[in-house]
Amino acid sequence: MDQRTPVRRTARVAALVLLMLTTSTSCTGGVEGTPGTAGLRDPYFPKLGNGGYDVTHYDLALDVDPAAHRLRGTATITARATQDLSAFDLDLVGLTVDSATVEGRPAAVHRAGQELTLRPDAEVMSRLRKGGTFRTVVRYSGSPRTLTDPDGSEEGWLRTADGSVALGEPTGSMAWFPGNNHPSDKASYDIAVTVPEGLTAVSNGELTSRRTSGTTTTFRWHAPEPMASYLATVAIGRFDTKTSTTPDGIEVFTAADTTVAADSARILARVPEVVKWEAQRFGPYPFSATGAVVEREEDAGYALETQTRPVFPGPPDAGLLVHEMAHQWFGDSVTPVSWRDMWLNEGFATYAEWLWEADKEGRPVQDLFDAAFEDDDNWAFPPADPPTAADISQAPVYGRGAMVIHKVRQAVDDDRRFFALIRGWTKAHRHGNASTADFTAYVEKTTGQDLTELWDTWLYGRSRPASKG
Repeated sequence: MDQRTPVRRTARVAALVLLMLTTSTSCTGGVEGTPGTAGLRDPYFPKLGNGGYDVTHYDLALDVDPAAHRLRGTATITARATQDLSAFDLDLVGLTVDSATVEGRPAAVHRAGQELTLRPDAEVMSRLRKGGTFRTVVRYSGSPRTLTDPDGSEEGWLRTADGSVALGEPTGSMAWFPGNNHPSDKASYDIAVTVPEGLTAVSNGELTSRRTSGTTTTFRWHAPEPMASYLATVAIGRFDTKTSTTPDGIEVFTAADTTVAADSARILARVPEVVKWEAQRFGPYPFSATGAVVEREEDAGYALETQTRPVFPGPPDAGLLVHEMAHQWFGDSVTPVSWRDMWLNEGFATYAEWLWEADKEGRPVQDLFDAAFEDDDNWAFPPADPPTAADISQAPVYGRGAMVIHKVRQAVDDDRRFFALIRGWTKAHRHGNASTADFTAYVEKTTGQDLTELWDTWLYGRSRPASKG
C-alpha cells in the first residue's frame, strides 16, 4: 500500500498549524518565544540551573513548623529574560506547588523531577521578550527534604535537635525554595521566616525586623549584594545571639546554639578581627554584614561558607573560622562560573589559613606548602579537573589548590606585588563570577609572565613533580 499520500497530508496539516501559531498576534503580541533550557549543562550537575532568564531578586516568605517538619513558602522571583520566552524552568525538589503566577496571571505548571516548568498566560507574554523584566510568584508547601551529595554528605533542609538548618552546597537550596539553582546566576535576597515563639530564625545579610504576633515570631533578613543560591541559609533553633558593628560600619550578627554558646563565645568574638585581617590581604570586605552561626556538631556535620554568616558544626577553631570567612571573598563575592572552578574557592580559603598560621603562630607558609606537597591525597587528581561530582570537595581542591596560589606568589617574587594582585582579582570580579581561565589570564596579564608551565604542572598536572621547585 502506498503510504506517501497520508504522510504528505499530515505534513501539510502540521505546517499549516505551525504557520498559524507563529503568525498569530492576537494572543501573543507577536512574541515568538521558545522555552528556556532545563539545566545549564554544568560539568558535574548538568540539570542544575535553567536558561533563558537571569534572576535579579528573590523575596522568600517562609512559615516553618519545625516540630511538624512542615514549611509553607511564597517565593517572589524577579528576573530578566535573556531570550524571548514561551516557558521557563525553576529548580525545586519534593515540595508541592500550590499555585504559580507570572506577572499576576496564573501560569500552567508541570513537574518532572527537580524541574518545575512554568508556561505563562498568553496575555503577559510580551513581558517575557528578551531584555524584559518579569515577576513570578510560586506558593508551595510540604516537608522539605534532606538531600545526599555524590560524596555522601547531607544538604538541603536538615532537621536539628530544636529546629532546622538549610545548607545548599552544591544542590541543596532547591529543597526549600524554587529558583535558578546554579552559582552562575546571582541575585539579591529578602528572606522572612515565621517560626513558633521562642525560636530564632537566622539568615543572610542584615536583620531588618523581628515581630511577634500571637504564638509566632517573624524574622526579616535583607541581603542586598548578589548571592548564589547555594549560599543562602536559614537556621532555626534556640540561639544565643549577639549584635555589634565594626569600626568600618559592618554589622556583626552571631548566633550560637544555647548548648554550645558558652564554648563559642571567645572564638565568635574574634570575627571582627579575622575580617579586618583578611581585608588587609584580600581587599575591602565585600558585604554590609558579617557573623556566624554555630550549631551543635551532630546537627550540622560540616562548616559551610553561607554568605555573610558561615555555619559551623560546633565551636570552630581559629583556622576554620579564617577559612570560612575567607570564602566571603573567594566563593561568595567572587563566585565560580561552574562547579569545575571549585578550587578557586577552596584553594584561596586554604591559603588564607596558611597565611594566618604564619602571621599568628610563626610557622612559615613554605613549611605548610612542603607538608601539602608530601601529602599523597593532594595528588589524586588535578585541582582544576576533578574526575566526578563526588570529588569537587576532596583534598586536591583544597591542598593542591593552595599550592597553586603559593606557586603564583613565588612567580611574582614580591609580596607587595603578590597581595596587590590578589586584591586586584577580588576587585575585578567583586559580586560576580569567574572561571579558572579568567584567573590564569588575569595572573599572566598582571604579572606580564607566561606561566604555562606553572598551570600545566600544578593546576592541571596528573602526577606529583619530582621537585617542589
